Amino acid sequence: MHYGYARVSDASQNHDLQLDALRAAGCERIFVETASGTRSDRAELAKLLEQARAGDSIVCWRLDRIGRSLRHLIEIAEQLQHRGIALRSLTESIDTSTPSGRFLFNILGALGQMEREIIVERTRAGLIAATARGRRGGRPPALDEAKVRAARAMLTSGTMTAAEVARQLGCAPSTLYRHLPGGRSSNVAAG
Repeated sequence: MHYGYARVSDASQNHDLQLDALRAAGCERIFVETASGTRSDRAELAKLLEQARAGDSIVCWRLDRIGRSLRHLIEIAEQLQHRGIALRSLTESIDTSTPSGRFLFNILGALGQMEREIIVERTRAGLIAATARGRRGGRPPALDEAKVRAARAMLTSGTMTAAEVARQLGCAPSTLYRHLPGGRSSNVAAG
């Protein structure tokens, strides 16, 4: 039996291209998943690997749909080979049931791992360069210095509770406490 496996990383992408290719390749059952390739707990991949039997083949559109880690790809390919199951990649024209297919699989897997590592390296370098220029990533702070001063003044007056002040400033009480010296137990917050 030919089993297909289609995966996209997030819900903004769709599986159509992969599904069309897998159907054209004669896949009788296709497992469809939306999950990062780096995750080890992909339920549909686990079901597919459990269902496949000796003589079957698992077909994917590209090797990176199965996994991006070279180690993970090789582990899956070896596991399948020991069980008598072929792994076929349509885009790379790889079929691990042949010696040349296994050789090409290892080379392309290494290239995929290198590509991923280069992307991670570039991202880190970009973050370092941005930090050196004074830019910070992530969500902007909920409270600027003016709002913190206003919060202290409201709390010091004793007319409002910390929850009311937080509501007034449009933040959660926990955010307000983080900006006060002493946090929740602060004299200003208790006031």
